[in-house]
Amino acid sequence: MQYLTDTDLAGERGCILSDCGTYRYLLTRPAEPMRPMKSMALFVMLNPSKADVTLDDPTIRRCRGFAKLWDCNGLAIANLYALRSTDPAALWSHPDPIGPDNDDYLWNFARECGDVVCAWGSNAKPERAARVASILTDAGARLWCLGTTKYGSPRHPLYVSSDQPLIEWCAAIAASTKRDPQS
Repeated sequence: MQYLTDTDLAGERGCILSDCGTYRYLLTRPAEPMRPMKSMALFVMLNPSKADVTLDDPTIRRCRGFAKLWDCNGLAIANLYALRSTDPAALWSHPDPIGPDNDDYLWNFARECGDVVCAWGSNAKPERAARVASILTDAGARLWCLGTTKYGSPRHPLYVSSDQPLIEWCAAIAASTKRDPQS
């Protein structure tokens, strides 16, 4: 496992990558420059892009904005699938898009943070979303989201207003609704 950190004027950034670099299990960022980590917003999204210890993408920048809005001075990003890809469709052709250590990391991150913002959008396989929701709640986490799709999936941060309030998310209710057409 590669535990990478970098400190610059914005504060400490970090990520946990598999030794081969195929999987990213965690990405951390300060939301507010040069403040010590007191509270961290944990987002669980679909899959990581190419963002790493030094590179941010639009989703990471949006999540930093939400974390700052909520008075968190740090954020962590984990995913249903740890496979690094800019094309979510590539998940379905890869032999192991989840990653060998992802579920253990998800449980530990949820246990440490307590509150989790579910934000994987409508492209997740329903059985994987249900499995991860179970992992998170078994770890004692309370689940939140930035609104839901019409089929109950937690919305992705890029597709909501920047002042969207958090709402509690119930995986059981989402599982009982119709499937998103893309799943």
